[in-house]
Amino acid sequence: MKLFDAVIVQLDNKEREIAEAVGAVSQMLGFSSYLIGGFVRDLLLNRPTKDIDIVTVGDGIKLAKEVAQTLGTKKPVIYSRFGTAMLTYRGIEIEFVGARKESYSSHSRKPEVLPGTLEDDQNRRDFTINALAISLNPGDKGQLIDPFNGREDLENRILRTPLDPDRTFSDDPLRMMRAIRFATQLDFEIHPTTFQGIRENATRIRIVSQERITDELNKIIASPIPSTGFYHLLDTGLCEIIFYEFYKLLGVDYENGKGHKDNFYHTLEVVDNVAKVTENLWLRWAAVLHDIGKPRTKRYDPSSGWTFHGHDAVGASMVPKIFRRLKLPLDQKMKYVQKLVRLHLRPITLTKSDITDSAVRRLLFEAGEDIDDLMLLCRADITTKNQSKMDRYLTNYELVAQKMVEIEEKDRLRNWEPPISGEVIMRTFHLAPSREVGIIKNAIREAILDGVIGNNYDEAFQFMLLEAEKIGLHPVNEGEK
Repeated sequence: MKLFDAVIVQLDNKEREIAEAVGAVSQMLGFSSYLIGGFVRDLLLNRPTKDIDIVTVGDGIKLAKEVAQTLGTKKPVIYSRFGTAMLTYRGIEIEFVGARKESYSSHSRKPEVLPGTLEDDQNRRDFTINALAISLNPGDKGQLIDPFNGREDLENRILRTPLDPDRTFSDDPLRMMRAIRFATQLDFEIHPTTFQGIRENATRIRIVSQERITDELNKIIASPIPSTGFYHLLDTGLCEIIFYEFYKLLGVDYENGKGHKDNFYHTLEVVDNVAKVTENLWLRWAAVLHDIGKPRTKRYDPSSGWTFHGHDAVGASMVPKIFRRLKLPLDQKMKYVQKLVRLHLRPITLTKSDITDSAVRRLLFEAGEDIDDLMLLCRADITTKNQSKMDRYLTNYELVAQKMVEIEEKDRLRNWEPPISGEVIMRTFHLAPSREVGIIKNAIREAILDGVIGNNYDEAFQFMLLEAEKIGLHPVNEGEK
């Protein structure tokens, strides 16, 4: 039995139909076509995929058009500049490209591209496990074409370049990020020679666009164990270049024999803890950045040792600049991460004294709908190796969580808006938008959060009248409510 006969059993009906159609159309056109790259890799690893890559020794765009007609689907999207075409069939994206060979200049990762053979195309692939191809052609249909022993590397869980790694990474430095990303996603080892190639070419990453670097960084953070990727970024020298603020967390300073914990490794523990319980990329980013303000706030006090006072506020102020530089979205996702960084100490701080209703109300009000994510981050932040401390922290954490449930049930403060709006204040006292309106509204909010009045319209309205009288305001109609 040929390999393809064994592998095709793993194909679902849609994938099988696509493979047969490509093979038949290629034969009609006189092209040689192959399944290649990530689809073959994931097929052999038994990993789910929604993408199929086809390389043809011929015109990839023409092949895509004919296959679309055969499958009865929409015309392909053509990328003439790159000589590629994409069509979607029953939820599967199929990319077609003509076999090519590439040559690079030293100042750009954009190659000069010429038509080539299958061998040329496999030579240009980034890693041996991505250079695997399966023939769809008569005569050798189903044959695995594996010039670099990629299948053996799959079995041994090794990531290596098909050609000299120095050339591979110098030509296209993004491949260094991809190597670390694949190693992290797949739990593969990077071959020592390949790893050394990354180290020697790390500075070449500067010619890669920030968007492409950040896309790979996001995929590392979204992996099952993100710390694996960050350790590789550190050991290759890439971390210092692409994410200097995070690199600055590394290291321990000593004064009078007293040292603080290494915040780089602590942060990675927190990120891994978060990754165990959620796939939320932005909550994982909050874990990455939660202590990012510590290097700027580090101080040594002879009486109390090392401190990082205010690192939560400093870190939150750094988030927009980091997001802007890394080309991350500057919308609600950034504000969400900034909020969690700013509030990440609050739940644990509550445990250091009597947990008052007022303090819990304020936390619920400030965190809003993100309170559950904040509590998850705070729990992940408990990384002490001292079991008695761990038990005490977790017990205190649960006390805070329980108190929050009680206050929320009673006062309904999640996503809370004060019962008296600015419009009510302006109508009652016949005011235009003004400083006085803000003063009264803030006083009502503070009174409810402090428990002075209940979270209801009637008590808030009476309190509003008293506060307004203090600044010389009187209602136009005292009976109006």
